Amino acid sequence: MTHAITVEESRQLDAKTINEIGIPSLVLMERAGLKIYENMISNNDLDLSSTLILAGTGNNGGDALVVARLLVTHGYKVHTLTVGNPAHASDDHVTQAKICDYYQIPKVFLDENFDKYTTIVDGLFGSGLSRNVGGDFATVIDKANASTAKCHAIDIPSGLNGDTGEVMGTAIKATSTSTVAYPKVGMLKDQAKAYTGRIFVDDIGIYRGNQFEGD
Repeated sequence: MTHAITVEESRQLDAKTINEIGIPSLVLMERAGLKIYENMISNNDLDLSSTLILAGTGNNGGDALVVARLLVTHGYKVHTLTVGNPAHASDDHVTQAKICDYYQIPKVFLDENFDKYTTIVDGLFGSGLSRNVGGDFATVIDKANASTAKCHAIDIPSGLNGDTGEVMGTAIKATSTSTVAYPKVGMLKDQAKAYTGRIFVDDIGIYRGNQFEGD
């Protein structure tokens, strides 16, 4: 397994890649979405015949919307459910949501029956979650866990602390997880294994400094 990094180290690498090196965040989002899509179609544990995309309003949700579009354009049946205040959506999330609207990807809401789906993609939170999950997010996570669908998480299962591996109130129990650049240290803790499932590590062009490399 590749060397793991902390949440703060992950933020530093993202910031350097975007702000100093100059790779646009939207380019990284497109690369992440393509890698996640490739992980999912190569994963025999997932049945992608009917997929529900759970998207928060940040960039993790933006990654999930890229996956939604790629699945749809390759002939898969997909619905999206966005959770969170749209007024607080990141710019890249807004861009991806508009693209999904162009492709007329169907949207569903909190009262949706999750058992209708074979796979759920978790794009609610990234690795920087710092407080317990509540409200609609907790409701959606608990519904996903109670459903018959298998879950594939983006970067880290939502609700899992990226540094400690502890559950922040409630967390997605994923069959598999696509993490970006490096695993986060919390994902490799013993208590996190029941939530992460199989971990894919996706190189999307994030700066990889020597100080973050393993032996």
